[in-house]
Amino acid sequence: MSVLTSAAVTAPERMSPRHKLILTLLLGAQFMLAIDFSILNVALPVVGRGLGFGLGQLQWIATAFALPAAGFTLLFGRVADLAGRRRMLLAGMALLAAGSLVGGLAASPGILLAGRVLQGLATAIATPAALSLLTTSFPEGPLRTRALGLSGALMSAGFTVGAVLGGVLTDLLSWRWAFLVNVPVAVLILAVTPALVAESRSRDGARLDVPGAVTVTGGLLALVYGITTAGQHGWGDPVALAALAAAAVLLVAFVLVERRSPAPLAPLNVLTRRSVSWGNAGGFVAFATETSLVFLMTLYLQQVLDFSPLTTGLALGVLGAGTFAGGVAAPRIMGRFGGRATLVGGLVLQAAATAALLGLGAERSALPLMLAATAIGGFGNLVAIVAFMGTATSGLPDGEQGLATGLATMTQQVAITLGIPVMSAVATAHASVLGGVHAATLVNALIAVAGGALVGLFLRRS
Repeated sequence: MSVLTSAAVTAPERMSPRHKLILTLLLGAQFMLAIDFSILNVALPVVGRGLGFGLGQLQWIATAFALPAAGFTLLFGRVADLAGRRRMLLAGMALLAAGSLVGGLAASPGILLAGRVLQGLATAIATPAALSLLTTSFPEGPLRTRALGLSGALMSAGFTVGAVLGGVLTDLLSWRWAFLVNVPVAVLILAVTPALVAESRSRDGARLDVPGAVTVTGGLLALVYGITTAGQHGWGDPVALAALAAAAVLLVAFVLVERRSPAPLAPLNVLTRRSVSWGNAGGFVAFATETSLVFLMTLYLQQVLDFSPLTTGLALGVLGAGTFAGGVAAPRIMGRFGGRATLVGGLVLQAAATAALLGLGAERSALPLMLAATAIGGFGNLVAIVAFMGTATSGLPDGEQGLATGLATMTQQVAITLGIPVMSAVATAHASVLGGVHAATLVNALIAVAGGALVGLFLRRS
């Protein structure tokens, strides 16, 4: 029996009114942060025309957010353990409000990119803090599984909702509202959090591992930059290769530093736990494949079927509905089958639904197939994500929840960042858009089923 299901025997099964308020607050913060990953995706051409971005510069609007969001998450997850998780959540929300104002009022490309960098840093600060507050506010067992199920549903659905909301705001108002919509929500969270959420931090007296922080942050930044550059310019690009080589050196150095550090940023005994390592591996596959599939379907709807940004966003809303349903159902599935079987089953269902998308053609008559397959795949994806979150954070003391949730958040953000350029490179290698979408969709399905097989093989039952 898994740790999650065995804990269910003694843990209370009903949330108190205060628990519900805390859950609503933390889920709202996480949902808003998840939306920011994709809210500008369908609006990039409009933003480019409005501020004078060249075609080759548009990808930096996404990259300027993704680099700090992925690179600094593990560091700030550990800082939250030491300095206080509520304090870091509040700092992240304040920075998000500031970055959103800068981006929404930008009059030049440089100022807009500065706003996106601030938003990315805010995400790296606030997301692991909010998730670790969630895990420390609910005891391990049914309550935590239910909370993580809703969290996973909203975090994953946020990527799709961001595309829908971005299309609506751009068509009806202005792309600037894709930034400005964050400000009142962040201010509300800043006002309410101190009254609802108690401060939480590690009591072990450890200090921050500065050499570990420098090497892992530098390595992740170089990795994300290298793969993003390779996706844009090709895998033979010298800048991309240099960045990937630097990433390899820095991440190896990080492992060596952690072996000798008296207070490691990420203790190797935690990283090598099968629940942590293989739980995160399954989560990486789930996030990288599904978010890049959203990109591929956006490409298909706009460039093959000639849909508008608004119609594209609404069509992708069906996928969002599937993900939400998966997040709601996942805790019950986990309670019955355990984390390992749920994670594997979710990935396999997602892979099968993705493979069905190979039947898409150039006519709009294929739209019902796309809607049905993406809804089913979204359901499977969210079942896998909830199982990943539960598995990767289970069996650890509260003092290490910031690290565990920082690792889980880093997995999510690096996967989202890397999945799109890889699938984009596969798709653009073909002469036709439809042929490229088919090729990348096949690769996507194969990665999902391979990830499920590896997790099933190596994630031992607890």
